[in-house]
Amino acid sequence: MRRRTLRPEEEEIWQTVARTAKPMHPMGHVFPKLIEPKPQPTQTAVPATPRLPHFRLGEKSRSKPGHDILPTLSESLSAAPLQMDAKTHGKMTRGKLAPEARIDLHGMTLSEAHPELIRFILNAQSAGMRLVLVITGKGKRGHDVGPIPQRMGALRHQVPHWLRLPPLGPAVLQISEAHLKHGGSGAYYIYLRRR
Repeated sequence: MRRRTLRPEEEEIWQTVARTAKPMHPMGHVFPKLIEPKPQPTQTAVPATPRLPHFRLGEKSRSKPGHDILPTLSESLSAAPLQMDAKTHGKMTRGKLAPEARIDLHGMTLSEAHPELIRFILNAQSAGMRLVLVITGKGKRGHDVGPIPQRMGALRHQVPHWLRLPPLGPAVLQISEAHLKHGGSGAYYIYLRRR
């Protein structure tokens, strides 16, 4: 930054103003004496409570890491309220009830599987069936290139969502993960409402 010099008429105005100014402090007292603050009454120091529990180097963590915010599919299905008879639900989840019909969506795309699922569920309900099996497969791990982890099995995650939305929502009473002998986590028991 270049400093500008005052022109002669500006210099004359500045000198006039400077002569009328009064100094804030007399010459001998440039720095006033500092006023010492009054001592505060002593208080007993309360030790702060630590935010983290005490630990030693190399000790295992006592808390369960909570990195995955979204519950797993089986957790969210089991946490859903029970809409059907508890005894029948127990038999169904133990694999004691045989499904009356089944559809295999395994290998289909989402756009192919959705209309097939709608057709199957509505036809099964109109035929008077109560328990059907929907096979989605567990899904395979694709090539994950992004920083956000991809969940396996697009159909497996999408089918429960479709079953809660119209036109299937009013027809479905309960959704549960299938027993191992009927496909395990790659299939769902769908308990239908009576027509």
